[in-house]
Amino acid sequence: MSDDSQCTLCPRMCQVKREKQELGFCRMPKKITVSRAALHMWEEPCISGEEGSGAVFFSGCNLQCVYCQNKKIASGEVGIEISIEKLAEIFLNLQEKQANNINLVTPTHFIRPIKKALLLAKERGLILPVVYNTSGYELVESLKELDGLVDIYLPDFKYYDNAIAKKYSNVEDYFFYASCAVKEMVRQTKELVLDERGMMKKGVIVRHLVLPGCIEDSKRVIKYLYETYGNSIMFSIMNQYTPLEYVKDIPELNRKLTEEEYEELVNFAIDLGVENGYIQEGETAQESFIPAFDYEGII
Repeated sequence: MSDDSQCTLCPRMCQVKREKQELGFCRMPKKITVSRAALHMWEEPCISGEEGSGAVFFSGCNLQCVYCQNKKIASGEVGIEISIEKLAEIFLNLQEKQANNINLVTPTHFIRPIKKALLLAKERGLILPVVYNTSGYELVESLKELDGLVDIYLPDFKYYDNAIAKKYSNVEDYFFYASCAVKEMVRQTKELVLDERGMMKKGVIVRHLVLPGCIEDSKRVIKYLYETYGNSIMFSIMNQYTPLEYVKDIPELNRKLTEEEYEELVNFAIDLGVENGYIQEGETAQESFIPAFDYEGII
């Protein structure tokens, strides 16, 4: 576990001194850096609902996937440093706007100041469920620091094959850490709880973004999760992969997912017995689904 001098909050174990402005793989200093805090309508229906999810987008990322849809914030191109006090204020402002929850997007490298901000906000009246929205590349030891503070975990489970993880996310041990992380998330939340409106109050939703040409790996991901957790978790099988300019030199990724590819995976999941979750219909692979990182809700 990291101390105040060397950062080992995530599996990268960079050991940089972030308080001295040394930047590790996530490219972020120690101080909280955010790019947007607003009502977000594009999460799963049980997270966004009609009012929206109170999404706080943190800058930086410990994966840096080559196809990243939020590359501007993941790479640290945009973001404003704020205090713990300011973050607590943002949480409470989102609650006043009738958000269904507080949605922490890519929060891994800021776990400790986020924890302090949540505790402060709860002292001041924050009662909304807290969503931890992550790439899935997490350390169990770090997640344990949030036990009792996070109500809903919303991790990606991107890859089964570490060769694919290495190629597209520069990480050779993704499956190990993601599988351990989901196990810890399920331990903390214990059960799925939805209210009378169908809004999630507690539990785990595992997202899987289907990449073109990677259907067999996607099947292995879904099979592993179902055989391990059955329908005690929710599944979100996404077809919204959008080929942006960053993948123009990666031919296999420089196209959208076909309807046939997605249908094949959905049918595979149904045949396995998956009943608890979401699929996407229609045209979702659009850049318009990528939010504007314009510091809304921050300045």
